[in-house]
Formats: sequence, structure tokens, C-alpha cells
Amino acid sequence: MFDPGYEPDWAVISTVGTKVRPQEDLLAVKHGNREKWAFSISLSELKSVRKSKPGLSWSYLIFITKEGVSFQALHFHQGGTKALLKALRKYVILAVSPKDSRLFLVYPHDSHALSHSFDELQMFDDGSSDLVSRFFQDPYSTTFGGFSKVTNFFRGALPRLDGHHHRPLSEMAVGLEDEPGFEVITCQVELGERPVIQRQAPVSEQEWESYINSEGQVMNVDGLKKRIFSGGLCPGLRKDAWKYLLGYYPWDSTAEDRKSLLRRKTDEYFRMKLQWKSVSEDQEKRNSLLRGYRSLIERDVSRTDRNNKFYEGNDNPGLCLLNDALMTYCMYNFDLGYVQGMSDLLSPILYVMQNEVDAFWCFTGFMEMVHHNFEESQESMKRQLSQLNLLLRVLDPALCDFLDSKESGNLSCCFRWLLIWFKREFSFQDILLLWEVLWTGLPCPNFHLLVACGILDLEREALMNSDYGFNEILKHINELTMKMSVEDILCRAEALNQQLAHCQELPLNIKELLGKAEVKSPAPSTDTASPPQPLSPSQVHELDLTDSVSPSQPDSSIEILPTEDTTTSQSLSP
Repeated sequence: MFDPGYEPDWAVISTVGTKVRPQEDLLAVKHGNREKWAFSISLSELKSVRKSKPGLSWSYLIFITKEGVSFQALHFHQGGTKALLKALRKYVILAVSPKDSRLFLVYPHDSHALSHSFDELQMFDDGSSDLVSRFFQDPYSTTFGGFSKVTNFFRGALPRLDGHHHRPLSEMAVGLEDEPGFEVITCQVELGERPVIQRQAPVSEQEWESYINSEGQVMNVDGLKKRIFSGGLCPGLRKDAWKYLLGYYPWDSTAEDRKSLLRRKTDEYFRMKLQWKSVSEDQEKRNSLLRGYRSLIERDVSRTDRNNKFYEGNDNPGLCLLNDALMTYCMYNFDLGYVQGMSDLLSPILYVMQNEVDAFWCFTGFMEMVHHNFEESQESMKRQLSQLNLLLRVLDPALCDFLDSKESGNLSCCFRWLLIWFKREFSFQDILLLWEVLWTGLPCPNFHLLVACGILDLEREALMNSDYGFNEILKHINELTMKMSVEDILCRAEALNQQLAHCQELPLNIKELLGKAEVKSPAPSTDTASPPQPLSPSQVHELDLTDSVSPSQPDSSIEILPTEDTTTSQSLSP
């Protein structure tokens, strides 16, 4: 295990247990502790091989005989599934099932049987008699799964019609949403040249005032959000502007509306704060949940941003405010409570607001956007990592292939980035700029995934021109903290978004992920209906574009550490 440079509590470590399958007649059991699970099987009896579903866990293979017997899963703790499949291809043909991309069908090297199968499918003309020989030369690209993908390899064997009726590229490329784990994709999307992006100057106080009318309402909200996205805010504006960006103040509220709102919210906050403040020591002895929250919060607060003057020192009032706001959030959201990492999200907000009540309600607005990240099942985190992989496979297939070859294709090294929105990757002041840009919701939903792509794009050469393995890649990503310019990353992310936006043949799942898919008009109705409303940030995170994987046991961290007998987990707990 390498030293990540962080406290051990931020290391994602878990164990995965295997379910023992019953012994079958074909299982050749050897005696002894080390050999009790050994088995042997003739390749002539092998019908198929099932591959594990991509996720944050070990890879495994399951061998299935022609009689339907399934052997226990072979888990590969440090990679090697591809090497084993490659070795098997020396003796048999492994073809991806057209119905299940994770199932490899086993065929002997019998060209007559293969030719007969192709003839029955009637997919090729008389001029494709060399297909079987090509199959042996490149069996990996010529799998049955390629029929449904229509890869470049098979396109050469298909009949060419004068009408040039080709399947749209958007239907051929990166179909990872329907078949996660399918790797034979040779049709690439032409993105065009990447534009050069220049960031603008921050919104000044004078410019901000130009958007406020005589009653204190914000005018031209869309225009103001665009300016904040392109340049950010000057420090003096953040205390007021963030209240709008985080939903504390409605954009159309007047000055009087906000005064009334502040009174109501202040009363509501202190009522919730009184709930946990009034719990006696005797009561707390019988409330293990509250004790657990208090202990975890006290521990996290004591080490959150202590190098910042607002939180330094042992008797700093800022630490007390941070502690009280987090405890009160447990009363506000009983279902979620407190999970490690939330203190990182509240700290910059409290620093800007300098007020306990304002910071709390802005924090609840932020949590509306990201609360799914902290749920025990971690389905949202798994989904976002899959979506990040989907984007990267379109933007940079070569980098994706490289990471796959190093057992890093699941992008678990990016877990912390997405969990707390890059809080530990940039300096404190840079995070203030990055978050206010992301809070605008521009230029597309899930822009934080493009920010992650921008970081990977920045480190592309360093990764691909090295001899890094899984551990070295993980270590390299972890060591990027505080070494990147947020302006540079934002420029890269915006340029990537424009590249995708200008692509005419962008796959539908990418369009949906970035909110660029055309919305079909509903059928006309006689009833009067309100116009469709834009997605809120919390709704955006609900876009389930990839298959979920089974949840693993919760553990206590954000940092990902490789070990010999452990794997990654995404939940946070003490």
C-alpha cells in the first residue's frame, strides 16, 4: 500500500466475500487447504464464459459447460481476466453473445461450422467467402456482438448499395448504456477541432447592481448566470449572490420578500437547533444515532480547513458554527443525517456567509444538488462514474483504452472528485470560483463530469507516456491536489462541451447526459397545461443513463487505496 498523503479515514477500503457454489460432478476436487477449490475442465466441454459486470469490485469469470454446469467464480484481485481470455483464444473461438455482452460463447476452430452459421444469418454476399479466415486473424473484433454494433470490421463485408443507406453514426457508437462492459467499439465519433476558450473578468459589484431593479428583484437572470459562468464573482458579491445560486433567495424576490424570508428561516433554524441542544446527557445515552452523529461531526470539524484563518486555532468560533450547523442538518434531514465529507461542503459556504443561519440554508440548497452522493447505497456515485466513463470514451477513446489496459477503466480514482465536487483538488479560493460556476447549471447538466474530463485531459500525456500500473495511476491522480489551475480546467471543460455540442452525430445517450437531446412535443390536449419547467440540479442527478451495480458494504472514506485483499467501497461512515 502506498502513502496517499491523507489521513487514513479518507481511504476507501472494503472486503468482498464470495459465495461458494455447490460442487458438481465435473469438478475435479483436490485435497488440501490450498487446492480444495481447484477444478479442471476440457475445452471441448466448455460452452460459454461469463464475465463480471463493470463496477467498483474485483473482476471475475464463470465457466459454464455444455451440460449447464456453472463452476464457482474465479476472482481476479489484481487484474488478469483479459490475459486469460486472450490465452483461451489460442485454442477456441470466443464470440460475444448478441443477447448478452458479458457472455462469451465458445466455438472450436471449425471453419465449416462457422461458415454454415454465417450462411444461415444471410448477412453477407457471395464476395465475403474470406470472412472465416478474417475471423481467425482478428477474432476479438469479429465477435457476434459486432453484428449488433456494426463495427468497421464487418462494414467491409456488408453489401454496398448505390443508395448509400448507412446507419446513422449516433446509433453505432458507444452503446455502453444498453450493454455495459462491451469493449469492441471501432466506430468513433468525429468531434471536430476543439475551440479555444477565454475566461472573462469576474462580475463586479457595479455590474451586479445593473441587474437589480428598484424593488430589489434580479432582472435578466439567464444573462446574469451566463456572466457568472464565464467569469465568476468578485469576492464582495459572493455573500449575496450565493444565496440566489443556492436557492435560499428566489430570483424574483423583492427586498421586502427577503426580509420576511430571513425572519422565517431564522426562526425555523433555531427551532431545529434547539431540538438537539435540549437533549440531556441521559437521553443521549439511549440515542446511539445522535451520539454517532455528534462524534463523527466533532472529529471531522476538528480537521476541516484548519489552515484557513477562519478555522485555525483550538477555540475558534468558526469551528463552533461549523459544528452546530452540521448537527442541525441532522435534525433537518433525519433520513440522511451526517456523512463524512459534508463538512468539506459547508466550510466554504460558512466562510463566505460569516453567518450561521445564512450558511445553513445555503448548505441545504447545495445538499439538494448532491445529497444522493452521500446515500448508503452509493448508486448515484456508481452512476456518475459510469457516466464519466461514457463521456471519456467519446472524447478520448485512446485514453479510455489505456486506462482499461491498466485495470483503471472504472475511473474509481475519480471517486473523490465527484463526491465532494473537487473540494480537495483545488485551493480554497479556487473552489469558491469553481462552485459558483457549477451552481449556475450552465452550460449543460452534469458539467461537473466535463470538469473531471478536463482534469484527465490535462494529465493525458503524463499518464499514457508512462509505465504506470493501477497503483501508480491512482497515486498520480491523488497527488494532483493543489497543483492545478481552476481557470485552465474550466477552459478545458467548456471547450469539451462545445466540441460535443457541435458534433452532428453525437450518440443519443451522450445528448441525454448533457441535456442536448431534442424533446419531442407532447400530443395536443384540450386541457390547459403549464409550460415544461427546467430540471433542477437534484433532478439532473436522477438521470439514470447506465445500469447500476450491486451495492457494496459501506466504509469510511473518499481516498481509494489498492490492497492485495480488499477492493473499493463508496459509502462513508466512521
